[in-house]
Amino acid sequence: MKKYVIIAIVAFTGFCSVKASAQSKIAHINTQALIEAMPESKKAQTEIETFAGNLEKESKTLIDEYNRKMKAFDDELAKTPTMSETMKEVKAKEIQEAQQRIQQFQQVAQEKIGQKQNELLRPVYDKARKAIEDVAKEKGYNYVLDSSQGGLLVSPAGDDILAAVKTKLGISATAAAPAK
Repeated sequence: MKKYVIIAIVAFTGFCSVKASAQSKIAHINTQALIEAMPESKKAQTEIETFAGNLEKESKTLIDEYNRKMKAFDDELAKTPTMSETMKEVKAKEIQEAQQRIQQFQQVAQEKIGQKQNELLRPVYDKARKAIEDVAKEKGYNYVLDSSQGGLLVSPAGDDILAAVKTKLGISATAAAPAK
């Protein structure tokens, strides 16, 4: 009899611990709104825009060179309609090379902008993630869902921890409210 009582107690204890672990606390946060509210993010965006603007100026220089070559070629054709085929080929090749330089530059510029974004925004994302993890731990949340990705259509009862994470980061609660 004593053996059955011990088994029943062990089984009941196991059932209670499974039931307790099944009741996880869930919270959600709009990480996009958090990132937008962070001063570091605003500073990084400004730096990225400046960087992209400088690359755009370089691209404009290449485009201007291309346009000058096209105009010069058109002007020469108008002045000397009997331009030799060899000269036409040489001029056409120069124009084609200028066009290729533009395309290559634009491709490299996009890669550089992407690298700059990663370089400047990675610390911002890491800081936000750390703050979210800290708040989740402090408040006892097992799961935190990101409501900014549009994947959260229906959520179980959970708490929005955006305000708590903003407080943790020292951001005022009114900074960059999410657009809905």
